[in-house]
Amino acid sequence: MKRLLPVAAISLLTLAGCVNTSPYSGDVYSGNQAKSSQNVTYGTIQAVRPVQIQADSRTGGLLGGGTGALIGGVLGNQVGGGSGKKIATAAGAIGGAMAGTKVEDSANRINGVELEIRTDAGNDVVVVQKADRRFEPGQKVRLIGSGSNVSVAPY
Repeated sequence: MKRLLPVAAISLLTLAGCVNTSPYSGDVYSGNQAKSSQNVTYGTIQAVRPVQIQADSRTGGLLGGGTGALIGGVLGNQVGGGSGKKIATAAGAIGGAMAGTKVEDSANRINGVELEIRTDAGNDVVVVQKADRRFEPGQKVRLIGSGSNVSVAPY
């Protein structure tokens, strides 16, 4: 059992990194966007800045935190005896949960790009999306969508 624990933990944390980051791409549409009218605005990129996007965890951080708590509790249980063993187990579980949550959060972080765009109407807007395409200042682009659902595509 103790030999399988590290393998199980690594497997679970690997699965935590398999978050679907496609929705953050400017080239991917959700099902409710298909066959619906979208606004199109034209503009010119003023500035490009690399950023990180923290993708949502499908498990709400429970996978990393739970796995970390399990591993930390088992490791803490190997220390001491009596009430000291119980304290070490609890401390290991708490520390493991915190570490596991951080590992899951970093696995769910993807490279993004912040695009500052001056529309042809003279408005300045900023859109953040997955960095799966190269954009340059001065490049003409299309802003597709409206409100909190806008993607940027080359013109």
